[in-house]
Amino acid sequence: MARWGMVIDLDLCNGCQACEIACRSENNIAVGGSQAADENRTISWMKVHAETEGEWPQVRTKFIPQPCMHCDRPPCTMVCPVGATALDSEGIVNQIYARCIGCRYCANACPYLAKYFNWHSPSYPESTLPGLNPDVSIRPVGVIEKCTFCSHRLQLAREQSKAEGRPMREEDYIPACAESCPTRAIVFGDLENRNHRVAELAADPRAFRQEEGLGTHPKVYYLSEKD
Repeated sequence: MARWGMVIDLDLCNGCQACEIACRSENNIAVGGSQAADENRTISWMKVHAETEGEWPQVRTKFIPQPCMHCDRPPCTMVCPVGATALDSEGIVNQIYARCIGCRYCANACPYLAKYFNWHSPSYPESTLPGLNPDVSIRPVGVIEKCTFCSHRLQLAREQSKAEGRPMREEDYIPACAESCPTRAIVFGDLENRNHRVAELAADPRAFRQEEGLGTHPKVYYLSEKD
């Protein structure tokens, strides 16, 4: 059984935000506009945080991409009263929109602030409608949404490998953020498969996970910057 995870090399990330744009396009994430931004009600499944270190003129900026951590012990699943957020057998924390009642318990329980509440009915300019991804649903107002590791791509990869009569390969299932990264800072794959590069990188001495002391056991690893 696979255990899907991600490694992000902070030494390679240059903050271009290609991952964020690819995620938005792939998953039909509505653009909220300036008013939603002023109200802190924008939605972004993948965020790129910028942190500065040092004092002028020796100032350095580092960038930290952050999707949902897809924890092995996700606190969001423990508080949902209707089972709308659930950890599947392959380690992906799914969000079942048809069950969600918008109570936002899961968003409050998530220490990584990776969940977003739909405050408004999504709207898209007519010119952009042909570009919406037919494999991903449009989330209605009043539900929580978040990164899914582009799980719809996993289903397509399974169908393709089955049709070709072969097992899935490492390159068959790659989320949009990893595929779009120009510096290849984001690596995705099966953490339990030693032949996958992600498993090798997760065991690197530079690897760490955010807020490990909380006991959530994220499946998104980071590689610290090289000295």
